[in-house]
Amino acid sequence: MADLHAQPAAPLRYTLRFPAPQTHYVEVEVVVPTERRAQVELMMAVWTPGSYLVREYERHVEALTATGEGGRALTVVKPVKNRWRIDTGGAEAVTVRYRVYGREMTVRNNWIESGFAMLNGAPTFLTLADRTPRPHEITIEPGPGWKTSATPLMPVAGKAHTYRADDFDTVVDSPIIIGNPVIRTFQVDGKAHHLVLEGDPSLFDADRAAADIKQIVEAGKAVFGRIDYPHYYFLNMVTEVGGGLEHKNAFLTMSSRFTTRTRRAYVNWLSLVGHEYFHNWNVKRLRPIELGPFDYETENYTKGLWIAEGFTDYYGALLVRRAALSTTAEYLEELSGSIERVQTRPGRGVQSADMASFDTWIKQYRPDENSPNTSIDYYDKGAAIAFMLDAKIRRATSGAKTLDSAMRLAYDRYTGAKGYTPEQFRAVMGEAAGVNLEAWFAEVAASTNELDFADALAWYGLRFMAVDPASTLPTIGATTRNDAGRLVVSQVRRGTPAYDAGVNVDDEILAIDGVRVRADGLTTRMDQYQVGDTVRLLVARRDRLTTLDVTLAADPGRPRRLQVQPQQTAEQKAHLEAWLGR
Repeated sequence: MADLHAQPAAPLRYTLRFPAPQTHYVEVEVVVPTERRAQVELMMAVWTPGSYLVREYERHVEALTATGEGGRALTVVKPVKNRWRIDTGGAEAVTVRYRVYGREMTVRNNWIESGFAMLNGAPTFLTLADRTPRPHEITIEPGPGWKTSATPLMPVAGKAHTYRADDFDTVVDSPIIIGNPVIRTFQVDGKAHHLVLEGDPSLFDADRAAADIKQIVEAGKAVFGRIDYPHYYFLNMVTEVGGGLEHKNAFLTMSSRFTTRTRRAYVNWLSLVGHEYFHNWNVKRLRPIELGPFDYETENYTKGLWIAEGFTDYYGALLVRRAALSTTAEYLEELSGSIERVQTRPGRGVQSADMASFDTWIKQYRPDENSPNTSIDYYDKGAAIAFMLDAKIRRATSGAKTLDSAMRLAYDRYTGAKGYTPEQFRAVMGEAAGVNLEAWFAEVAASTNELDFADALAWYGLRFMAVDPASTLPTIGATTRNDAGRLVVSQVRRGTPAYDAGVNVDDEILAIDGVRVRADGLTTRMDQYQVGDTVRLLVARRDRLTTLDVTLAADPGRPRRLQVQPQQTAEQKAHLEAWLGR
């Protein structure tokens, strides 16, 4: 029986300092409660949720020391790569100090410079390894000239730059921006939403972005019927790189200062915003059962990332369309890209969506030149499956139910601490559709069979058209690059003439049929031949000359672009409008 009079666990109290931010370091001090234990052990996460790769964050920690009562130095031993064991000497609390180097401009790492700091929880904070639930309190001492800190962590009343989290999971899930950002705030359902721009936002139209993001928030709310966060932070680093990472009450993205200057760049960024924002429901609250509580010290395997990421990718651009911030043609182009990347990747016949999710720890974030031949991207295949499933539910219910309905049902049933099993997710989708979808899910997610888009295309009155159709122009089928004037092979996909002839990645193509070919001259040289011709390549492979006979094939072009059928019926048009409208 629980002890109703038990005292809550004492908090860890951190102080972050930036005495010389131009050196890219944050100095961390943490007061660690010991409950008078003879030893305590601290742990640092080796990966961060949403980015499924062991990244060994502890490699950036240095100069870790511990002191007890009266400032007495304590013995610290590092038993494994990411843990530190401290002999407390019986002290009620010990003070641990360490430095963290931060100069990786990605959404999953830290960046510290003279103008600002961007911190993520996993690569910054140590915590007690026993993981007893306890609060974590963070006080920030901003660097020289910095005035503002922005984070989804809850502020402590009356204490500037001080925040409190109920547990370590919340710390990991709450990025922190410190500097002098541009901030725009708007309200939806009485809750504050903050667009935070740091880096160089001088050319970024903050007012326009905030107004448009508000429309995306409202489109997202229309899917699930409610928003469950206390507030939300759209943290955007304007630093000329890309990427995004979801958090429960925020996201962290990166973009260019010119993002709002051109329509293509801006619509693409809004789709990224839609994707990361949709995650506040799909994966942060409605999640595969394996994704929480997290084990931050090892891989957490799941076969559900094609749902968590792929369905989110489908909705990211869809929210932008439903918010009337993109056109139907722009949305179809975005969806076409996902479908085409699946359907032109040889790995679709090797790896299922389930296994792409399971193997993300060794494949998704470690691609090589052979990855297209052996794997698929669960973002793209998941988006394609969501597209087909949405149409399938609409068709089965004559438009009465949609994937929105099914996701809302799943959210009401499995959100929070519960999580869902693969069987439960498939069942709830079938429940919304009113039909058993087990066999269909086995076909599209658990097998490597080809996807069949016919029903979805027929429901909406769409067709696939080739933007760059297959032609009589011949090709060797290998991807090449200009490497300082050398024509070098960078990728060879299965089923191409180059693959069949034994062309290797990193081969330097020197000549075709005995005549020199320049790095920028391959396309022009191919004009001299016809499909079916056999040519002799002279290549340098590790400086040894080799000849290879290659039989040229037709350039396949880009065969998978969605378009509205010219003969679209009124009923199909209504289906399309119901799908893409608010």
